[in-house]
Amino acid sequence: MNERFAHLPYRPCAGIMLRNPSGLVFVGQRIDSAADAWQMPQGGIDPGEEAEAAALRELGEETGVAASLVRVLARSREDHLYDLPPHLLGRMWNGRYRGQRQTWFLMEFLGEDRDIDIATRHQEFRDWRWAGLSELESLIVPFKRELYRNVVNEFSPYF
Repeated sequence: MNERFAHLPYRPCAGIMLRNPSGLVFVGQRIDSAADAWQMPQGGIDPGEEAEAAALRELGEETGVAASLVRVLARSREDHLYDLPPHLLGRMWNGRYRGQRQTWFLMEFLGEDRDIDIATRHQEFRDWRWAGLSELESLIVPFKRELYRNVVNEFSPYF
């Protein structure tokens, strides 16, 4: 961690591992990056917002999946943290945060693939697919890999 940014807080965030009936997980390819990096839905928790409400809101905003089409199976026992790499410190989120503090939710997808629509009002993904648990760590950007490994380890008993 760059000492100049060590005083910054972590951005509160909710993450969603959306599992389909085949035991695969939704991943989206970010629209704002040329990198071949995929991620599970996630986003900031607004002041006064509960983490689960934020997760359901973010799921809808990023995938078009309505809250009525999911069932929450688990919530992470603790928050998962990651620090931004040096080249992003001071640039992401207007330089207000050093990384994210994420509360993760495992959700069962009760809909069908046609219920997923990433062309949302504030589109974040350019493509999406279902991925196996063993793939997730290799799909994410390197600075989030340990976090993904920890989330997979925590939720793998549900698969």
